[in-house]
Amino acid sequence: MKRNPIGWMKEEYQNLVAQNLDWKIRELQGPSTPKATVDGDEVIMLCSNNYLNLSNHPKLKEAAIEAIKSHGAGSGSVRAIAGTMDVHLELERRLAKFKGAEASLTYSAGFTTNEGLIPQLVGRGDAIISDELNHGSIIDGVRLTKATRYVYNHSDTAHLERVLQEAEKENPEKILIITDGVFSMDGDIAPLDEIVKLGKEHGAMIYVDDAHGEAVLGEGGRGIVSHFGLSHHDVHFEMGTFSKAFGVMGGHVSGSQDMVNYAYNKSRSWLLSASHPPATAAACIAAIDVLETEEEHVKTLWDNREYFIKGLEDMGFDTGDSQTPIIPAMCGESSKAVALSEGLYEEGILALPIVFPMVARDKARIRNMMNSGLTKEQLDISLSAYEKVGKKLDII
Repeated sequence: MKRNPIGWMKEEYQNLVAQNLDWKIRELQGPSTPKATVDGDEVIMLCSNNYLNLSNHPKLKEAAIEAIKSHGAGSGSVRAIAGTMDVHLELERRLAKFKGAEASLTYSAGFTTNEGLIPQLVGRGDAIISDELNHGSIIDGVRLTKATRYVYNHSDTAHLERVLQEAEKENPEKILIITDGVFSMDGDIAPLDEIVKLGKEHGAMIYVDDAHGEAVLGEGGRGIVSHFGLSHHDVHFEMGTFSKAFGVMGGHVSGSQDMVNYAYNKSRSWLLSASHPPATAAACIAAIDVLETEEEHVKTLWDNREYFIKGLEDMGFDTGDSQTPIIPAMCGESSKAVALSEGLYEEGILALPIVFPMVARDKARIRNMMNSGLTKEQLDISLSAYEKVGKKLDII
């Protein structure tokens, strides 16, 4: 009898199910909004990255519809051949101006930005130094390089300095320090100002993945470089995404025109990926318009963040190291995080568990994502559910 060559997949999946570590995919039936329909149930959404509630903003929807009428449903090609439309170039001009950068370049996704750009920045004979809690897309990008790899303790700049000194003993031609801006599991912010200072002392390039700080941190949501009062002379590569607070889809990087010119010709995930549909690019431009003219969205997001985290902490929940609208409710064991999520869902709250191996075995949590569209009433309902289920499970 012939062996099934892909039978191992079923076994791996069954092992995950047995440990309750498999993803339970829920179906969103309608737009991503604070009150949404999921699997046929009306729920309050506490797990969306749509921080500013822009994915359903009328200006973004109108811009997308008009772009389809004028430019069609798709771009027809990769950017380097015949897929660069005027709407793509306009988006990059607007983004660079918004970010205070000389130039910006858009990618199909945040993941493909990291995967396609990082390996082109360093190679054999160079050094790349990464925070130990960096996102998986950074890790994959780092693994694709031929540079010597170093890791420093999370946000520990004293350790980073020691690692830089260790790396310099090998006399690398180039050094790249790479970090998340906002760390997506804990909601803490990288000490980018101190990282930049060390980078200058050691002649290193600085790359920050600002996916979760984009349109959240900084003046009017301009991101982590703005948050720390830095420039793109200090931070050479400011990567971000349109798929979170911007409410649309895609990745991007901002910095110098030299960087963009180089990436045009070297970054394969840009060269070999079809460009955004016109509707997507137009909606991203509209999101920048909204951020520049409706600053209340960012303010309300932070007001909701302060209200919700205080409510959780007042009832006894450990919210970890959160500094941003990502607010963990620490549970310890994975089974407790799963049980808390299931109990919240029964109360009409969609908040998903984060368990091993995404976090350490004793650091399971519910990750709450604040949204500027959440009302105080919805936040109060959510907090009441947390108190009820948290007490039942002896978490608080």
